[in-house]
Amino acid sequence: MKKIAAILLILFLSAGIVYAKSYEVTRKAGDYTVDIKMDKNPPVVGSNNIEIVVKDAAGKAVTDAKVLVDYGMPAMPGHPAMGYKTDARLKGGVYQAVLNISMKGPWTITVRITHAGKAASARFTVDV
Repeated sequence: MKKIAAILLILFLSAGIVYAKSYEVTRKAGDYTVDIKMDKNPPVVGSNNIEIVVKDAAGKAVTDAKVLVDYGMPAMPGHPAMGYKTDARLKGGVYQAVLNISMKGPWTITVRITHAGKAASARFTVDV
């Protein structure tokens, strides 16, 4: 019985690896809805691609905004706080950027949107 349970557990875990989805989250940012998708789940040390879709209150995609991604890690014993910024570029109706994450741990990602004279931000946390 224990062998069968172990085999089923291995099959279940390996199926999860094969079908692992990207990291996706939706946040509100003022009047906007921000859909965020990272290509790796969980994100890894190194390059992580992020795609951002910004929608207005009517649900229409906003393609003329300035989108900036701030990401960082708080200070920890023996390590100072880390903070990085990158511009997201519009490509095919989706804002895209690459986050170069330098170490494992909790990272805070803030998507800052500037559109029509208004600024808004959406914040989320990932564990690398």
